[in-house]
Amino acid sequence: MTDEKRFTPEELLRKAEKPAREAIPLHRFYQGKMQTALRCQVRDLYDFSVWYTPGVAAPCKAIAEDPELVYEFTNKWNTVAVISDGTRVLGLGDIGPKAGLPVMEGKALLYKYLGGVDAYAIMLDTKDPDKIIETVLTLQPALGGVNLEDISQPKCFRILDTLREHAEIPVWHDDQQGTASVTLAGMINAAKVVGKRLEDMRIVFVGAGAANVACSRLLFAYGVDPSNCLMLDSKGILGKHRKDIYTRRAEYVQRWHLCMITNAEEIKGGIDVALRGADAVVALSRPGPGIIKPEWIKGMARDPIVFAEANPIPEIWPWEAKEAGAAVIATGRSDFPNQVNNSLCFPGIFRGALDVRARTITDEMAIAASEAIAAMAEEQGLGPEHILPTMDDWEVFPREAATVAMKAVEQGVARKPTTYEEEYARAEKIIRTARDMTKLLMREGFIPPAPELDE
Repeated sequence: MTDEKRFTPEELLRKAEKPAREAIPLHRFYQGKMQTALRCQVRDLYDFSVWYTPGVAAPCKAIAEDPELVYEFTNKWNTVAVISDGTRVLGLGDIGPKAGLPVMEGKALLYKYLGGVDAYAIMLDTKDPDKIIETVLTLQPALGGVNLEDISQPKCFRILDTLREHAEIPVWHDDQQGTASVTLAGMINAAKVVGKRLEDMRIVFVGAGAANVACSRLLFAYGVDPSNCLMLDSKGILGKHRKDIYTRRAEYVQRWHLCMITNAEEIKGGIDVALRGADAVVALSRPGPGIIKPEWIKGMARDPIVFAEANPIPEIWPWEAKEAGAAVIATGRSDFPNQVNNSLCFPGIFRGALDVRARTITDEMAIAASEAIAAMAEEQGLGPEHILPTMDDWEVFPREAATVAMKAVEQGVARKPTTYEEEYARAEKIIRTARDMTKLLMREGFIPPAPELDE
């Protein structure tokens, strides 16, 4: 990797730890990452009588007669709530709703800057899945969509599935669908780099949490053969032999399903056994390093692909994986090449879903976004250190929006049909405006410059 040619492992480690060192002073300085701002003009006091009483009664009565007008007269069309109970925050676990708020604010920032979406962090002081479901359904009138975030499994599966069935707005669990969409995009291009057919590859999924369950589902839907793949939880390889999961199959529905459809050879053992002869590994387990050992990568197939996506520290450091023979390496971090970052997909996916007023976000819409992401990286030129665009490649987001919107129209889940060209132009304008507004606020000093920090 480019940086590895210039830095020692110690220097790389210090570089990898820099964001964590800067986070506390910068969060304290800004006291939050989001604020509200007006969308309409206020020229004088008269405008208050238009935007509020008595004038506001007119749009209220119109919406009462035709509820769909709420999308025309309010910001519902562009509003997403980022909702969490703080039970599965990044790699930190159950740290509670208050401690999880900085993450949800960060998510809202990314929605706005990358997708032009007005997003709001809402932390729930309950772990009860039924209360979470009820709360989301109760909030629907004010929202265009919901992003579930950092909710522990297995309840996260039931919450998402129930809400997708009953909600009239798109509900998305980014830990599942977002991670899966970008992982699929990266795997599509990684397979091209090493000259293999993705459909023929043996993929080992290390970790059987929400993210990897969704990754496997999307990869299998794309054409990867589940019977040729292996998945591991903390107790080893999944399979029909896992009586501990069988006895709790009513609770761990997805995990038992994976026991049934993967591991046709009925292999038993740990990560070391699973990786023997594998073409690729998708690891979304617990923070490393040391979860995946270099000697295990040496035993994989020719030109192995290693996706070590745990945050904040990957299951194996990239330089260790490369030294062990990995041909393509991806992590969840922005300070290494090939970042598998949910932020590459959810702003664009929701932009497209919101603009056509989609009722839901289907797996097919997520796969369409994956293909749009992969295509842009391929146009830029694929290589071992470039299988995905970065968040700086902001054209990817209107591309995704238009692709997702078209799939929503095709599948009949869009309330407001459009064309690819119309949606691309609309999304590009909205996203550009959000970025330009941020730059204007910084230029005028309304967002003050960050203080200088000691290295």
